[in-house]
Amino acid sequence: MPMTMNGQGYQLLPVKSNDSSREDDDVSSAPSFTRRDVGRRFRLGFLISLAVITLCALFLKRDKPLLTHSPINDDDLGLDKCAAPLALAAKPPAPTNPWASLTISEIAIIQKWLEAPERKLNLTRGSDSVLSDNVVYLIEAYYPPKADALAYLAGGNAPDRYSRVIIHHGGLEFPTIKNYLVGPLPVSERTTMRLLTEIYHESEIPFNARGFVNIAELHDVFKFISSELSDALEDLFGATARGNDNDTLIASAGGPFSFDGNTRKTWFSLRRNLPGPWLLPINFWQYLDVSGTDPSLWKALKVVYNHQIFGSTEEFLQSYRNGTLIRVPEQQSSGKPEDFSWSTRKRVGTPRDLDHLPGPRSVSFAGLRFRVDQASQYVSWMGWGMYLGFDRDMGLNLWDITLKGERIIYQLAPQEAIAQYAGNDPLQSTTAWQDRHFGMGLAVRDMLPGYDCPHEAVYLPATTHSALGAFVREKAICVFEQDTGRPVTRHTGYMEGEFGAVKGYMLTVRSISVVGNYDYGFDYMFHIDGTMEVRLSASGYLQGGYWEPVQEGYGGRIREHSMGNLHDHVINYKVDLDIAGSENSLLETIAAQEIIEQPWLEDDEWGSTVIQQNITRRIIETEDEALLKYPTNFQGHYSIVNQNKTNAWGVPRGYAIHAGYNPIHNTVVGSRRLLNNANWARYNLAVSLRKETEPSSSSMWNMNLPGKPTVDFHKFFDGENITQDDLVVWVNVGTHHLPQAEDSPNTKTTVAMSSFLLTPLNYFDSDISLDSTNAILLSAPSRPGEPWGFDDYGVKQDFTCVPETPPPFEYVDPKVYDEDGRLKESGSVEDMRKMAEMYHRIKVEL
Repeated sequence: MPMTMNGQGYQLLPVKSNDSSREDDDVSSAPSFTRRDVGRRFRLGFLISLAVITLCALFLKRDKPLLTHSPINDDDLGLDKCAAPLALAAKPPAPTNPWASLTISEIAIIQKWLEAPERKLNLTRGSDSVLSDNVVYLIEAYYPPKADALAYLAGGNAPDRYSRVIIHHGGLEFPTIKNYLVGPLPVSERTTMRLLTEIYHESEIPFNARGFVNIAELHDVFKFISSELSDALEDLFGATARGNDNDTLIASAGGPFSFDGNTRKTWFSLRRNLPGPWLLPINFWQYLDVSGTDPSLWKALKVVYNHQIFGSTEEFLQSYRNGTLIRVPEQQSSGKPEDFSWSTRKRVGTPRDLDHLPGPRSVSFAGLRFRVDQASQYVSWMGWGMYLGFDRDMGLNLWDITLKGERIIYQLAPQEAIAQYAGNDPLQSTTAWQDRHFGMGLAVRDMLPGYDCPHEAVYLPATTHSALGAFVREKAICVFEQDTGRPVTRHTGYMEGEFGAVKGYMLTVRSISVVGNYDYGFDYMFHIDGTMEVRLSASGYLQGGYWEPVQEGYGGRIREHSMGNLHDHVINYKVDLDIAGSENSLLETIAAQEIIEQPWLEDDEWGSTVIQQNITRRIIETEDEALLKYPTNFQGHYSIVNQNKTNAWGVPRGYAIHAGYNPIHNTVVGSRRLLNNANWARYNLAVSLRKETEPSSSSMWNMNLPGKPTVDFHKFFDGENITQDDLVVWVNVGTHHLPQAEDSPNTKTTVAMSSFLLTPLNYFDSDISLDSTNAILLSAPSRPGEPWGFDDYGVKQDFTCVPETPPPFEYVDPKVYDEDGRLKESGSVEDMRKMAEMYHRIKVEL
């Protein structure tokens, strides 16, 4: 039996001797051979050798090496099967996650409670609704006050649970949107419902700022594509939009849809109905007014074709009929239909050398080293611990992040993601998306095992709600540990105790949201030295424009008639740091050049003047001073410190905020499309007092209310003192995306990536990574030329076993539940596409 190593959780390899003269071998039992036997063996050996040589020759003639399996049986190697990649059970600080999502049953019960006659809400279910109905748009958990949650984690009673409910009141004389607080839960005689207004700066939420309920609300838009217009489009572009299954044009809308909620207007771009239509626009746009709940009042305000502006569709058609329309110049053609296969993700080109072999993959030979409590979605690893939360607007968020038993962060959560475009056409030049509007949590997709996450990742589900029911994605979140491939610390030295290295391991918690054309990867990465990295990466399709020479300067040409348009991505995060408690301050640390005279340098050939760096530290005292950009040349940083708590050396304990990849802020300031609804994007970071009435920097309606946002970030900053108080840091990541040919068909996460880091700043007395036993310490040999001695602390890095075979690849649809909590039959792919892509890809249906 293999030996078990105490405390390590894995088996040591059995020792096998290579000594052929073992004393216990019974030599007398060895068989004897005759000369005839020797002859037979010689002939057999010759034939085998000839066969081997022939096979080798055949193998060498192949262009690519074979992927072969070893003929040696695993049992012959004496190896055990590796432990299955299953996370051990975690022990959360409290048994219930106070930030957990509502269950399907809870959502259904709340829906039924809202529909009861005594509520007098006159509700219509989303799947059967039109704009003039009252519809429950969202039911989800409302996070408890921080004081109540902390009291619970400290051993007190669990806080009361509440739900946030959003209703589109389209049936009122003056349609509006209302946000309600429903609770306490579970539903009982104690449950009440009140307006939730204290977290917004505007008491009214205009109906024209509404979110997407169902595809039916788009049907009335299709009346603007008449049969005569479709005939003209077919003549001009060789493509059709007639409401048929084989249509070769689709529509795509641009946002924001409103400035202050008084109207709802959008530019429609027509694109080819092929894979990757975002890269295939044609030179035609319509400007539509879709304000209010009565589609009979909707109208087309403008048509733009080939830089000609028409006041109506009829005006455009009249110009088309009378021959005054200036057509798009004929493109050079080989006489063959244009090939659009380049916009698919199908493999192209010559396979690379050895690429027919699978690449390396991570294997935890001794079993997974992190723990998960599935019920509460609590994760722990190497002294770190955290609860996971999930919401409709922004998806994955982390709570009560602790290290070695101390809380570092109360809440870490994305807040908003903007994409502001440029271009010489009506849609691109007016587009400023804010993806919270569409629901980045609702847009989370199941991971692709082995591609989005390593094979041995542990997956966690997420539940989100929409007006059409609730969704459960079983692989919405993945958790995995990896060797970073570089040490955390190392040094080659010659004195006792100075030569060694600590292995660099990292735990990642990941989710991926697909909002129309873009795929956003949200990563939260934890290191053994106490550092956290928050990373956002983007892939998917560009929102491309129609290329022609007048577009020069607004992007890059990526195909004959396609361009990638210049745009900025900026994503905002809320980081509620609690450093040695909640009484914290904002420290600015700047390194600048100084010129000083040093008396000990007099009469020296260097002269007495020294030019060097000097550190200046300052506590920023008010919110108005805390709208910040990183120091020039990154000569310094900002940090959250506790002035009343010091380490062993008398220095205030803190955590520093460092820029990672692409530390940008938004380029454009003053555009009416981002006038006051995304003020946070003007800075690299900002710090404000934490308030229950300021839970987020944005809202789902902010995109459509730049002139009158429900949440105005600048109003958080009203001159209050921020020394030794509970503070929130709002940190931005992003990318100045200057598109290029290599962005087709999809952008690359290697470049479209941004991050920030949170790292200990005198929080500890020294480097805590030195407590890791996955390390090595070398000692000099007693005699020159001999190998160096080493101490690996008993963790044998050469431990091995036979890894478990990864399960076959499988991707399944989410589970969808109706308003009564009943599992629905899977919809068609087309139905899923409509709900997933909404305004981003609209198929004409007449």
